[in-house]
Amino acid sequence: MFPDLPSFRADEQFLHALGRAGGICDCGDVGDTSESLGDAAAGWPIFGQFVAHDITADRSILQSQTRTEALLNARSPKLNLENLYGDGPTGQPFLYQRDDPAKFLLGPQGADLQRNVEGTAIIGDPRNDSHMLISQLHLAMLKAHNAFVDEARVAGMPNDSAFIEAVRQLQWHYQWIVLHEFLPSLVGSTLAAEVLRDGPQWFRPDHGGFIPLEFADAAYRYGHCQIRHRYQLNSQTDPLPLFPDLLGFRAVPHQHMVDWKLFFDAPERTSAQRSKKIDGKLVRPLIELPIAVTGDVEIEDYHSLAVRDLQRGQGVGLPSGETVARHLGIEPLTAEQVGIASAGWSGETPLWYYILREADICTGGNYLGPVGGRIVAEVLVGLIDADSTSFRCSDRNWQPHKTLSELLAS
Repeated sequence: MFPDLPSFRADEQFLHALGRAGGICDCGDVGDTSESLGDAAAGWPIFGQFVAHDITADRSILQSQTRTEALLNARSPKLNLENLYGDGPTGQPFLYQRDDPAKFLLGPQGADLQRNVEGTAIIGDPRNDSHMLISQLHLAMLKAHNAFVDEARVAGMPNDSAFIEAVRQLQWHYQWIVLHEFLPSLVGSTLAAEVLRDGPQWFRPDHGGFIPLEFADAAYRYGHCQIRHRYQLNSQTDPLPLFPDLLGFRAVPHQHMVDWKLFFDAPERTSAQRSKKIDGKLVRPLIELPIAVTGDVEIEDYHSLAVRDLQRGQGVGLPSGETVARHLGIEPLTAEQVGIASAGWSGETPLWYYILREADICTGGNYLGPVGGRIVAEVLVGLIDADSTSFRCSDRNWQPHKTLSELLAS
């Protein structure tokens, strides 16, 4: 996104000291409190992870220096639900019902994703089985597609057209939700409205779009900071941590079924649980990720998602947060506001961590600040505007007839 800015470099020991267990990014075992929770509903960072898996898939290994020209995005840079549809009923028929290929195949009684004999989900993106919140969100989106198929048939469409219409309806609803429900909660309503009205100033995607490294490896990793210590899944189950209790790659037990009303606010209501503030600190389950998520790692600190985020950003040569702020004409945070001197560092700040601290200083941790918000808003709006099949390119006057809460209830 900013190819001419110099790369940030720091001693990797500093990055590890910043992100490892007991480091500055570790918020410890303190529970969720009114002081630690922000304004965003608890489901939005899970939805944000779903969006990330739709538009990005970097399968490169963590390393000190990455040849960015060799990086391959295994996803198309479009908000088109590729992680749901895969190659469609013809290319990946195992995702769809044999006797009704317009609809997705679900698990028994539609209570879970379809799974193999080892319990691993058979879906378009295996990352959407990494924990039980994301797997159940994926399931809800599959059900929403199937509901749109039923609507198309009720309207008199033949079977071959019903699938195409259901895809269009779900994609356009999803894109609208990203821009008009999700984005304002993430960057603030003022910045979201500005970018939607005026278009991106800094992000200039080519035809078909691309994913900037500043987005994929820094700004859009904000959600790691919003994960709570514990989640109330339903009215019967006690609050549970994401890991290890909700680890995926296995069938979802009945007691772990999600009531989405506890994760997303209904219109005119704010009854859902709230996300943790964006403040630069991650909960212990993300600082000590299980092997099932990280795989066997030679470096113990790579079990920390914070270390992995910091390492990834430095590996691809991202600029410092202060450098990006100055480039955008924004007054950078002071060293005191960033607060990493205690880790033995007196230089500038890794972009990922800077964006987290900026959110805390500028918005009280409720949403992204001016640097992080600008990057995220411009990329999400820019990708949708670069897609000729999106609702903004096809029909600017189109309006959805379902909110996210209503989709999840399909």
